[in-house]
Amino acid sequence: MSRPSNIEEGFPRGLLRPELFIGVLSSVSAQAVRFNLNDAGSPSGAHFLGGRYGKGEVGEFVLIEGQINLLLGRVVEIHLPESERRSVDASHSKVMDLDAVGTIQLLGSVAMDSLRVTAGVESYPRLGDRVHAAPHNFVADLPSLMEPEGSPESKVLLRLGSIDVALESAVSIRPEKLFGRHCAILGTTGGGKSWTTARIIEECLKHKAKIILLDATGEYRGFSGPFVTHSHLGSPVNTATGSLARSLPPTCFVESDFIALFEPAGKVQGPKMRAAMRSLRLAKLVPGVATNGVIKKVDQSKVPVIAAEQQPGVAAKLDDPRQEFDVSKLIAQIEQECVYPDGFGATRGSKDTTKWGGDSGEVSYCLSLMSRISAVLTSPSFACVFNSPDPALTTAIGDFVANDKRLLRICLSGVAYEFKAREIVANVIGRHLLNMARAGRLATSPVVVVVDEAHNFLGRQIGGEDAVARLDAFELIAKEGRKFGLNICLTTQRPRDITEGVLSQMGTLVVHRLTNDRDREVVERACGEIDRSASSFLPNLKPGEAAIIGADFPIPLTIQIFPPEAQPKSEGPNYQECWKLDSLAP
Repeated sequence: MSRPSNIEEGFPRGLLRPELFIGVLSSVSAQAVRFNLNDAGSPSGAHFLGGRYGKGEVGEFVLIEGQINLLLGRVVEIHLPESERRSVDASHSKVMDLDAVGTIQLLGSVAMDSLRVTAGVESYPRLGDRVHAAPHNFVADLPSLMEPEGSPESKVLLRLGSIDVALESAVSIRPEKLFGRHCAILGTTGGGKSWTTARIIEECLKHKAKIILLDATGEYRGFSGPFVTHSHLGSPVNTATGSLARSLPPTCFVESDFIALFEPAGKVQGPKMRAAMRSLRLAKLVPGVATNGVIKKVDQSKVPVIAAEQQPGVAAKLDDPRQEFDVSKLIAQIEQECVYPDGFGATRGSKDTTKWGGDSGEVSYCLSLMSRISAVLTSPSFACVFNSPDPALTTAIGDFVANDKRLLRICLSGVAYEFKAREIVANVIGRHLLNMARAGRLATSPVVVVVDEAHNFLGRQIGGEDAVARLDAFELIAKEGRKFGLNICLTTQRPRDITEGVLSQMGTLVVHRLTNDRDREVVERACGEIDRSASSFLPNLKPGEAAIIGADFPIPLTIQIFPPEAQPKSEGPNYQECWKLDSLAP
């Protein structure tokens, strides 16, 4: 493994700098060690090589000089013995000989020869071993130092942030580590989640990346350049320059989507709707059996329909939920399904099994369903699906995968929440991407789909008790998309609304400030590598500061994310400007 760029020659001898000495060990246990602080009474930290070091502050990374190797740890507590606590006086700038004790959480071991870092403790330290503050450039190189031995040199790196304000401590991460096992960006409002997302996308655009961004609110419309394409569904309030209007054809919908949309209720509406969709599939496959796209059944012969169903290749497609049909004819076809299964024969008491009977009176039970279908088909929320002349979004996605563009932003802010339109549309897009991946179309051009405000789309169930449809496209991507070249990056401010099954599939978590204890518990359960000591720092992270945790980051790393050039447009209203009086007159 080549030495990371941040590491200077002369290590490990230069790794333990006398200027960064902070104390010696006084207690050793299996999970943590305690040490006596050398400069506990100092009023502030120290500056060394352009960076500030607390020399014993909570949250600081430290190196313990063991007998066999170095140990990496993090200070999680500083305290005074009860007898010494009155020695601290705010009127003194320094308290000499302060008997302070610190607790260090042991994180990993550092090899003396290669500086390779591995999680766990290979050899425990002894009492009296020296403790040094870890140099910032060493901490910044932890992602590279945790690479398996013999890993090839990385040519594609994403420069995300820094350990401190010093530029030489910049943290760069391989895209395989960030996206290889899926990624989730978590944090409460104002924590910097959107900035992190924008920064990651910007770094990806510097390389031959393929990013599809589902922009739920339109805040990422500031991206520009020759490798960026903007598309939008519906009519967004704010449209990016050069954004192209797209439609989502009904042919992209499957049977479960229509069930979620139209929500058939009771024991009549569901079967009649499914029978109508099956008849419309037959009308699409064998147009000659239909009249104006509808198969007439009231007092009609079954013979032509049965003959059409027996044509080669037709029968298998009739019950395929992905087989397309003309949804605009659905109401008319439901009316035709409300008939007696058999007509009357020559005598009133006999039945003719070769034809359907007359109106069974079940139409009255389907009136509410037909009203909802009519409302959905004419709703502005679904204008981009049922009443749009714009080019298909699916075509735009196919072109994006094949061309040299690097970012395809799909703005969903113009799709309303009425009839669960936004959730259903996003789920349809996700399933289309998964089908492309399963077909092998992403094998040589892997795609990362970034889902903004993912809590609005994942883990949703739509419909009543009689017809429940799960919107699980992105869950399936999280579970199986990786092996087909499709990875997912979720961003959300409500991790508790994302199912644990999905979060557990996220190999990397970029966690900003989380103040809700339920959110932190979800993160702890989803990522086995994080414990209470690490999660206790999450409520106190500064804006723009994030902890990177995951299977490829067994040692949690806290960094300050660099501000993106194309900053998200997520600001709220300017009350000072909008509410101010034009004059001082009453």
